[in-house]
Amino acid sequence: MLFNSFEFLVFFPCVVLAYYIIPKRFRNIWLLFVSYYFYLSWDFRYIFLLFGITMVTYLSARGTEEAEKKTFQGKMGVYLKKACVAVCLLINFGILCHLKYSLFTGKNIVLPVGISFYTFQSFGYVMDVYRGKTVAEKNFLKYALFVSFFPVQTSGPIERSDNLLKQIQTERKFDWENVKTGLSLMLWGYFLKLVMADRIAIFVNAVFEKEMGGVYAILATLLFGIQIYCDFAGYSSLAIGAARVLGFRLLENFDAPYLSKSVSEFWRKWHISLTSWFRDYLYIPLGGNRKGRIRKYINIMIVFLVSGLWHGAGWKYLIWGGLNGAYQVVGDVLRPIKQKITDCLHLNRYSFFYQTLQKIITFLLVDFAWLFFKAGSAGSALRIIRKTFTEFDWKVMTDGSLYQLGLSCMEFRFMLLTILALLVVDILHEQRIYVLDLLKERNICIRAFVYAVLLMIVVTFGVYGVNYDVGTFIYFAF
Repeated sequence: MLFNSFEFLVFFPCVVLAYYIIPKRFRNIWLLFVSYYFYLSWDFRYIFLLFGITMVTYLSARGTEEAEKKTFQGKMGVYLKKACVAVCLLINFGILCHLKYSLFTGKNIVLPVGISFYTFQSFGYVMDVYRGKTVAEKNFLKYALFVSFFPVQTSGPIERSDNLLKQIQTERKFDWENVKTGLSLMLWGYFLKLVMADRIAIFVNAVFEKEMGGVYAILATLLFGIQIYCDFAGYSSLAIGAARVLGFRLLENFDAPYLSKSVSEFWRKWHISLTSWFRDYLYIPLGGNRKGRIRKYINIMIVFLVSGLWHGAGWKYLIWGGLNGAYQVVGDVLRPIKQKITDCLHLNRYSFFYQTLQKIITFLLVDFAWLFFKAGSAGSALRIIRKTFTEFDWKVMTDGSLYQLGLSCMEFRFMLLTILALLVVDILHEQRIYVLDLLKERNICIRAFVYAVLLMIVVTFGVYGVNYDVGTFIYFAF
């Protein structure tokens, strides 16, 4: 069941209505039931995997906490505590690796939807219990809801126990402001997905499927960066909005990432829940930046190579992760040289021109790495790069050939207009000026007009737009 499907548009209102009608003591049970039903709608076999991982991590956390009580009686408690975490790690990530990386061994296994997300979320909880940052949840039903909560189970955000689980443990009351805010976020998410991402995908897919080079490849790569942002940020907005309607506040997952002035800043603002997970449960345990510069660089490369593998089995993902890691290592090495050049040229680092140039360079670096992410294979990406140099021709910008790849001239211009609108929203967001907050300050007539126009755009240019099809979100594949 997709967020952008008719089934969800029937499912969600029914869930919300029943949720607020039934007695409060039954609300978590109701959400657990509908969350498993939501997951069941993909494939009934996935239920056993979700339940199995839930059970393993629940017992591991309980065992870790019980072992902690015995640590003062000798080393046995310490060993038991570490053994619980080790067994949990081997089972969870053993299953994940078997399913996800079967392509490397010549097998072709269908990857269960969302397995990477709820595996990371549940293991992060076990690690938090191990470190003493949270108390093991004794109520299995509450913990099962934490792992399976339907807004986040398929593509995140990857939640933490001190946020989502804590809210599950407390009583939630109906709040009309939460409902209005949640529906507004969902409407924005539908705009990003249906009006922008799916429209951009038509042109991008046509170029990459034909392995076209030159201007086509440059435009398609630039646009894919926007597409994946709109697709994933759109999903996150839908998930956060749906949870808000139900009274939950999920973690923010994007913070105007394409306005970052460095690649390291980009990764602090892109897919924040995953980046922070790697930081807390991989980068810091490896030593972080506490063991010298060389070790810091090695740790960065390990994290981003693992991040590449997390996204899928294939050399293209390793190259993508390696590039993003290398950008940061090289950037850190060259930072003193860049500062000296800036000082010698008497450039103002805080000027609009200087910071804009940084943002453009960062976007181009990140976007080049996206080429490997999008291409069918590493070989396909290399062929597209080669063709970009050997088949480059500016004439395609004016001879109308761009409009023969799925989007007409008017549709292409509309796409560019929506990208400009998104840029304005992100610029305001960067300045901590939120459009939703600005709307709340206006009278009800203005708010109603804006929401009505946005809804009309979604329905007219999204659901009934060019070549519309209920396609999956990009990150469902990971």
